[in-house]
Amino acid sequence: MRRLLAAVLLGTAAACSAPATTQTTDQLPKDLNVLFWTQDQRDLAFRTMETVPKVVVNTIEAGDGVYPLPQGEPIDLGIDVDAHMATQRNAGLIIVQDGKVRLEKYALGYGAAGRWTSFSVAKSFTSTLVGAAVKDGYIKSLDDKVTAYIPGLKGSAYDDVSVRALLTMTSGVKWNEDYTDPKSDVAQFNLQRPVAGEDITVSYMKRLPREAPAGSKWVYKTGETNLIGVLVSSATGKTLSEYLSEKVWKPFGMEQDAVWMLGPTGHEISGCCISASLKDYARFGQFILNGGVAGGVKVLPDDWLASATTKQAGIDIPGRGYGYQWWTNDDGSFAAQGIFGQGIFIDPKRRLVIASNGNWPTATDPEGVGAAREAFYKSVQAAVDREAANK
Repeated sequence: MRRLLAAVLLGTAAACSAPATTQTTDQLPKDLNVLFWTQDQRDLAFRTMETVPKVVVNTIEAGDGVYPLPQGEPIDLGIDVDAHMATQRNAGLIIVQDGKVRLEKYALGYGAAGRWTSFSVAKSFTSTLVGAAVKDGYIKSLDDKVTAYIPGLKGSAYDDVSVRALLTMTSGVKWNEDYTDPKSDVAQFNLQRPVAGEDITVSYMKRLPREAPAGSKWVYKTGETNLIGVLVSSATGKTLSEYLSEKVWKPFGMEQDAVWMLGPTGHEISGCCISASLKDYARFGQFILNGGVAGGVKVLPDDWLASATTKQAGIDIPGRGYGYQWWTNDDGSFAAQGIFGQGIFIDPKRRLVIASNGNWPTATDPEGVGAAREAFYKSVQAAVDREAANK
């Protein structure tokens, strides 16, 4: 059990653009089963996801102003960063500390002007929109039943599930997230035939059985993050892309438009698939670090981040937990993480944000590149501590 959970979790130069790739869009994969794309196909598709055949996206519009990320002093990590990036197959790596860029590097034909897909990093964006919807009064309480916002779930195992239980993945509804099993729920739930007038996620999830009382058992479920997205859209009357643009992307000052992939019934795949620039991923981390304030306006309830980014559910890994779609650490740091090496690591104590895009050889590798990434985070924390001690 612990190994399976770990597999899910581990789901100072100035900026420089990597040389242009010789690959063409003719080499893009022709299907959407990313787990079975070749490494070369992923290298190309991850930076041009909206051009993959059959992919449809909504745009997350940026505004006119740009949140500044000034260049800071290069950080001495005491390790070979290029070698680390090569082992991680990082396309981009940025360290922002105390609001300044301490390191920024690119590889794999990717550069500062491009976008890279994020996979489950998007879960933390989606949960943040729940907070915004609570602040705006669209969602009355996290203790409301999910069916109050998604009537299509009435009569299912979700009758007893609260919004809070969805956020913490403790619904007690049975789910299989095994990425290697083609018959798992995560592999199947977007492949069914759509039902007219109903989001495809709702059609699938309402058939699932209960395995534990609501709120009693944590199981990682991408499908439930997709339900959270449906809930936010239903409550606000806006697409997730519109709402994210309105609440964060424009007022905080993201530099570039981002895109969000749509599912078969035209709704953003809210458990996945935002494509944005590396610096804008770092800016999202800075938005969270700054207390959820954008354009001088507090976007989230006063107590939101204190709950969202600390352990709300145990995950059977010492020192770790799960908040509101954030992976938490007992030292106060937390992270958004996606398969193939995507991540936003945030450490409020050290005013630190680390964003990374990548293409690991496999979707998850907790004992290999996953563990190495965790070690890298600790090396950055240690470097910041050394600097503080020497001042």
